[in-house]
Amino acid sequence: MKAPEPLGGTRPTSRDVAREAGVSQATVSLVLGDKWRGRVSERTAGLVRDAAGRLGYRPNLAARNLRLGRTRTALLVVPALTNEFFARVYTGAAAVAARHDFGVVLYPSPEGVGPARDPFASARASLDGVIASSMATGALAAFRGTDLPLVMLDSDPADPGSAAQVNLDIADGMRQVTDHLLALGHRRFVHLASAVPSWTFDVRAGAVASALAVRPDVEVRTVPAPLEVAGACEAAARALAGPGTRPTALVCDDDLIAAGACKAVRRLGLRVPEDVSVTGFDDLALATAVEPELTTVALPAERVGERGMEALLAVLDGRTPDAADLPVTLRVRASTAPPPT
Repeated sequence: MKAPEPLGGTRPTSRDVAREAGVSQATVSLVLGDKWRGRVSERTAGLVRDAAGRLGYRPNLAARNLRLGRTRTALLVVPALTNEFFARVYTGAAAVAARHDFGVVLYPSPEGVGPARDPFASARASLDGVIASSMATGALAAFRGTDLPLVMLDSDPADPGSAAQVNLDIADGMRQVTDHLLALGHRRFVHLASAVPSWTFDVRAGAVASALAVRPDVEVRTVPAPLEVAGACEAAARALAGPGTRPTALVCDDDLIAAGACKAVRRLGLRVPEDVSVTGFDDLALATAVEPELTTVALPAERVGERGMEALLAVLDGRTPDAADLPVTLRVRASTAPPPT
């Protein structure tokens, strides 16, 4: 059903909504700007929203943005556009942004870990803030010379210059992996560590090392692996066919590395998990596409994006963002089992 137009066929205004709802224009502004809580009752907010819906009212964003001195645009910088994790981060950020009449521009950092150049002629004129996910130290120098608020996701909390941070409890995720494998009886490990220089992978390596170092009966080797299936397959094959006793568990920094590790096990005539257990990290769609399905750590990527956008909005409004780390969850599937006797 088409919404009725005000007399004269002109676009409905906030004054029309106020008249229809029987409230002031200030109340309309509070409700439709999502700033009514604690100032306006639930009933009144409902009346305003209903009136706006009946009239087909849409706020004049251009005028409001000019008045506020904002473009209502955030930039989300990610290391790659092909990684499912970052696509889900964007989905979460865009959902929160849309509820607040913001737009999100997605921008990949060149080469994944290289410096992210300012993609606009003037960042100050084009953006209200920057959100950056899983970036290497120093990659955002182009933005740190501006007065734009910067929100860092899955990044080093000691890195200076950010207005807010949203992190996952990555270390706990790796502890869950090692605890699971130790409980199964594994004592000979290889950590297939991502060769990408990044805080999040440094944390994974540190967590594996610290969790296994306290066990005198455990052997662990660290082998660097490219963050792609073919290169990870080669790295895993070298680790499995090398000198010494064969490891019974491959702890992988990422599901892509784990998929490569599973291929290497099979190519050597071995079986997952009967001969070698394999674990991943991230819980990408790939984790349940491979056979056997991967035991891996699920990361709430969309919630990371949501929290990142919420943090930016809080900073812009002068509020303190939520700083608690997001929990992660071990998904135990068919790629892990007790070691062979």
